[in-house]
Amino acid sequence: MTALTLSTSGAATLRADALVVGVAKGTGSKSGNLVLAPGAEAVDKAFGGKLAGILETLGASGAEGELTKLPAPDGLKAPVVIAAGLGPVPEKDGAYDAEALRRAAGSAARSLTGSKKAGFALPVGSVEDAEAIAEGALLGAYAFTAYQRGENKLAPKAAVGAKLPLAEVALLGAKPRDKAFKAAAERAVAMVEEINRARDLINTPPNDLYPESFAAVAAAAGKEHGIKVQVLDEKALVKGGYGGLVGVGQGATHGPRLVKLAYTHPKAEKTLALVGKGITYDSGGISLKPAGHNETMKCDMSGAAAVFATVVTAARLGLRVNVTGWLALAENMPSGNATRPGDVLNMYSGKTVEVLNTDAEGRLVLADALTRASEEKPDAIVDVATLTGAMVLALGNRTFGIMANDDAFRTSIHEIAEEVGEASWPMPLPADLRKGMDSPTADIANMGERMGGGLVAGLFLKEFVGEGIAWAHLDIAGPAFHEGAPYGYTPKGGTGSAVRTLVKLAERTAAGDLG
Repeated sequence: MTALTLSTSGAATLRADALVVGVAKGTGSKSGNLVLAPGAEAVDKAFGGKLAGILETLGASGAEGELTKLPAPDGLKAPVVIAAGLGPVPEKDGAYDAEALRRAAGSAARSLTGSKKAGFALPVGSVEDAEAIAEGALLGAYAFTAYQRGENKLAPKAAVGAKLPLAEVALLGAKPRDKAFKAAAERAVAMVEEINRARDLINTPPNDLYPESFAAVAAAAGKEHGIKVQVLDEKALVKGGYGGLVGVGQGATHGPRLVKLAYTHPKAEKTLALVGKGITYDSGGISLKPAGHNETMKCDMSGAAAVFATVVTAARLGLRVNVTGWLALAENMPSGNATRPGDVLNMYSGKTVEVLNTDAEGRLVLADALTRASEEKPDAIVDVATLTGAMVLALGNRTFGIMANDDAFRTSIHEIAEEVGEASWPMPLPADLRKGMDSPTADIANMGERMGGGLVAGLFLKEFVGEGIAWAHLDIAGPAFHEGAPYGYTPKGGTGSAVRTLVKLAERTAAGDLG
């Protein structure tokens, strides 16, 4: 991954391939003018105090996401200056929004693919600013190149490999010897490394990532970071009565797995359980997906990837909280052995479920994992899943929905998500929608009313949460996989959605801030 250093050099003396400075849109009396953000002073001096005017001549406006490159003058050691737009100048205390800093740093880092080193002289008014810039730059520098070998057997001399991401981010304006700044940098590196590992897993093609291989990755990470890992294979799942996992996975060549990752701290007072949907490929099963909906279904394990990344991050940061991750892994494939619409599954909880649609499989594997997680009586459970297209229709491609059995818990998660820069929205669990899942054959059906389908799925999951346990459900179907052009620190493909929210939730739980 891209390296991060807290540089002791000034912008004028730093030897790098490029310098990144911030620019903003003027407000009030300066409305319409381009404003240089703090951190750009030395660069502006090298331009004879005319940097803002030059940028305006080149068409720069300071809008968020805008990048303007120009050659550096003789007074700078770096040959290129990149002006990254931050949006409007802050009206009150002069502090730029952390998410604006994150996105500007990410955009700049993406534009520097193939470079060895870049200095980031964006405004650092606090430790939080420095951490946001570090996160954005490291997230933006991500590239998935594992399968881009550039080989050409007919003309091997013409082979060209994939460009590597920016090799080093030098953060200017921070205090390298200050413990708080050093801790913030270490947190950013640990978390982004795990987010990028989650992105790698999401982007890995399903012929290489399937339940067994995903479980092996988790086991290796557990060994490296002191996390206890337990893997239940298909035989253990059948013996244990995990009807949801077995039912979904029985049509595939690669059998299902339930992976438990347990990070414990000797002084922890709270336990947080995280449950992730890990459908490594979703064909829809017998209820086959229509043409045009299969191509990105390797991403249907994004919830499990997020849970995995969060547990490892908690371990790397040494958080004073117990965090248990449950990865419900299966392939949903059609075959002569596959579950059929109309079949009834005997779930781990003891409930029976009539399967009306085999493409509503995520809730089935999550139900077993939720029940198993509840047996350990954690203080709270959060499940994460690319669960429903209905949530995408409701909230779009960049916002995840939050449902819960406790309004205060739902509000806390929403506030945390907004704080860390992940767009989310609290959603209800209307009791009247439960009746639509009544089955004449079983205890409950896996489908209900079509309208409000994302909420129906949440109500289904709620049935499998242990009594008295605070629970929340994050439907990340929209933001988990980005099919459009990259923006900010968000790449094309897997995004690592929800990891930052879950890590902050674990930190808040460790600090006792969630009650």
